Amino acid sequence: MASVSFVLPVLNESAAIAARLADLRERFPSDELIVVDGGSDDDTAALASPLCDQLVQSARGRALQMNAGAAAAHGEYLLFLHADTRPGVDAQSLQHYLVQRPGWGFCRVRLSGEEWWARVISRFMNTRSRVTRVATGDQMLFLKRELFHETGGFDSIPLMEDVAYSKRLRRLAAPCVIHEPVTTSSRRWREQGVLRTVVQMWCLRLAYALGVSPQRLHHHYYGG
Repeated sequence: MASVSFVLPVLNESAAIAARLADLRERFPSDELIVVDGGSDDDTAALASPLCDQLVQSARGRALQMNAGAAAAHGEYLLFLHADTRPGVDAQSLQHYLVQRPGWGFCRVRLSGEEWWARVISRFMNTRSRVTRVATGDQMLFLKRELFHETGGFDSIPLMEDVAYSKRLRRLAAPCVIHEPVTTSSRRWREQGVLRTVVQMWCLRLAYALGVSPQRLHHHYYGG
């Protein structure tokens, strides 16, 4: 049986972190839970501390936080999970995928909610990731801890770290795709507007594919 370490990079997730960790502990009772806080100014760290195995403090930035969590992990496999994302597998079904010792992989994804647009976007995201073999952070990217260290982990960039890493990993081996989808929050689509969010995401991906630096993209879209 493969040992597993969940790594959750968080920033101001007090509204979601306790419920997510409690759910993970119930469904994955023997697996390691590592929360990496990037300097939250709410109660995230205080809420997470009694519910996880390790609370790691890190500089802000998902890539930096995930690398810090991986450095502290003990499991054979590292599973990178957002606080607003729930795995579709449980401990037993996860082991079904890991028994063959895949180098890396990710999950299919399902946006929360029952609206038609959430189903359409989810289907499109899954088709894209299957064809390109590139995962986004919402898809619970996982890989062997040994492979993580051999490949140097995530690039220290402010954006597209998941895309960049997937592209490096796919050159080494085909990904294992977990059929049971993670359910991830559709909050940003609701708050920012469905069309606006879709257009923004595709513009970011296209600009990155054309060679625009992640630093410039982050500054343009997020102001820093």
